[in-house]
Amino acid sequence: MMKPETCDRCGKPGAKRLGEQWLCADCYFEGNSCCGEFGGNDRSLPIQVVHGDITRQEVDAIVNAANRTLLGGGGVDGAIHRAAGPRLLAACVPLGGCKTGEAKLTPGFRLPAKYVIHTVGPVWKGGGKSEADLLASCYKRCLEIARDHDEIQSIAFPCISTGVYHFPKEEAAEIAVKTVIEFLQRHGKQLDVTFCCFSDADAEWYRRILC
Repeated sequence: MMKPETCDRCGKPGAKRLGEQWLCADCYFEGNSCCGEFGGNDRSLPIQVVHGDITRQEVDAIVNAANRTLLGGGGVDGAIHRAAGPRLLAACVPLGGCKTGEAKLTPGFRLPAKYVIHTVGPVWKGGGKSEADLLASCYKRCLEIARDHDEIQSIAFPCISTGVYHFPKEEAAEIAVKTVIEFLQRHGKQLDVTFCCFSDADAEWYRRILC
């Protein structure tokens, strides 16, 4: 008989109890579902967490954690521009930049994703400069663009503002999950949402919050 701390589906150790089952993190999110403490244990919400490269995600739209110029930079921004090719920069130039907390849409060009939604996250200044509200706005505006575009049924987010902008990772993950779940519960259009984390340590923050 399998030990309680092992997964009932795959036998991996470190499982958590879900109803009558014990599931590891991978099986817990299998089928693009989550429970989510912010979602009232609603396991129908199509959310998943992955540790990987956002430029390789086969979704309709990926989110770029851009700077205000939208003309490329380091980190996720630079990786997306390199993978998409020079036409992405050409598409961003006429957009005239982007305000913090807002978002703008371009094609994905050479990316697997059809579209890139560029958003500008807040720089962390200690928490007293509306950083939390601005970060929530980034997720909300990206989801609104996806909702209003007929060809976008799935979207992948990076960990916005947690790199060189130094937003605390746990707080950023909580804001991201809360904003996404509230949006999905309020709006009729079904969107598959992926939180794509560069490191497994980052992904673990999201898994803990969703569990």
